[in-house]
Amino acid sequence: QAQLLESGGGLVQPGGFLRLFCAASGRILRIYAMGWYRLRPGKQRELVASITGGGRISYTDSVEGRFTISRDNAKNTVYLQMNSLKPEDTAVYYCNADLGTSWANRNDYWGQGTQVTVSS
Repeated sequence: QAQLLESGGGLVQPGGFLRLFCAASGRILRIYAMGWYRLRPGKQRELVASITGGGRISYTDSVEGRFTISRDNAKNTVYLQMNSLKPEDTAVYYCNADLGTSWANRNDYWGQGTQVTVSS
């Protein structure tokens, strides 16, 4: 069994920055894509940023140029550096990973979520 553990959320003023961390642990054979989703009040969950096993990166338009996703394969960790934060970035952020726990098992895993609040 594998699990994802997130950290790094909090309260920040507009224009500030935060860095989110998500570490995968447990019985992991291979990590494919990893990404960050968010759930904003009154909105549907959206994919914020993703990075494939080969390093291909994509962002939703609203965070392009402000957020940076990266991963450390040796540590099974994905990061989300969030700069120039805006009140509309306020959300619960969830880490997601496409994990293989054996040659026959490959599933989506989710972190528990971390609250990011951007407010003065």
